Amino acid sequence: MSLKSLLFAASSLLVLAGCDKKPATPAAAATQPTEVGVITVATRPVTLTRELPGRTSAFRIAEVRARVSGIVLKRLFTEGADVKEGQVLYQIDPAPYQAALDSAKASVARAEAAALSARLQAERSEKLVAARAVSQQEFDSSVAARQGSEAEVAAAKAAVQTAEINLSYTRVTSPLTGRIGRSEVTEGAYVQQASATLLAVVQQLDPIYVDLTQSSTEVLQLRRALEAGQVTRAGHGEAKVQLILDDGRQYADAGALQFSDVSVNASTNSISLRALFPNPRGELLPGLFVRARLEEGSRSDAILVPQPAVSRNQKGEATALVVGAENKVELRVLKIDRAIGNQWLIADGLKPGDQVIVENLQRIRPGAPVKPIPATTPAGAAPSAP
Repeated sequence: MSLKSLLFAASSLLVLAGCDKKPATPAAAATQPTEVGVITVATRPVTLTRELPGRTSAFRIAEVRARVSGIVLKRLFTEGADVKEGQVLYQIDPAPYQAALDSAKASVARAEAAALSARLQAERSEKLVAARAVSQQEFDSSVAARQGSEAEVAAAKAAVQTAEINLSYTRVTSPLTGRIGRSEVTEGAYVQQASATLLAVVQQLDPIYVDLTQSSTEVLQLRRALEAGQVTRAGHGEAKVQLILDDGRQYADAGALQFSDVSVNASTNSISLRALFPNPRGELLPGLFVRARLEEGSRSDAILVPQPAVSRNQKGEATALVVGAENKVELRVLKIDRAIGNQWLIADGLKPGDQVIVENLQRIRPGAPVKPIPATTPAGAAPSAP
């Protein structure tokens, strides 16, 4: 055999040997388990809170109205300022009422003079009737006249008191300490007692009320949880309330729940609650929209999972992927109670020891084999304090 033939045969053997080595297929690579970050479910104690919408309202409101008729001479306050109880706000023309008082006092003097004369006459008649110098009828008449004159004195004194009261009403004072709004009348305006003309409104803003509404369904659920022992009531006194302002800031001072209404609003199916907050800086004004965070109780065996680990299926049910038997992905349908910080409180669907997948969720599906490792992202961190 020639040298050329030998070289050709050797090259053919090398080609055939190379064809026997098959490259790895994509299917073989896909059988490798995917690494997923997991958290292990464990129970922990948590404080249960509920955020409720509400509006602020003044602790006390007083409408300052005219109690006598007359011309307003002076306004003695600055609109929007703080006023004290008993502070003079308006001066109504006192001249007619001063004249009525003087007339009533004169009537008292006249009645007292008549009463003195009647009393002396009765005393003389008493001596004369004893000596049979006057008849019994004359004596009885003198006694009746004395009693009538004494009644006239009492009526005249009552008229003086009425006149003094009306005169004092010309100085319109604040019925409470608080902040006064705009004046409804100006100097020179005629105000009337009959219609009780509104002059101004004074509101006490420290402390201040926050009126809240809560669904009656939530109230019944909490009551059943308390009766079943699933939830322990928070404290034995007034429930503490934190206030979230309209701009998202938390109000510095905590309040206390005052009462819960005894009836359900039929149109909204909700129950009204009222909380009381200190307002020393006047930061809260009546009518402000707020959200109140109310402590409902505590749960000692709560199960929490990060919110990114929970999604929704086509039915709207909450679901999560967990590591099941043989390290295969299992889809769990969950029942969620509420959000606590950045985590969900799970009412059903998970138990202690379950491994919930929180990382590489987009690379897996139910039934796929996985390799669980402890999660390293903030999704598995502990919840922030509510």
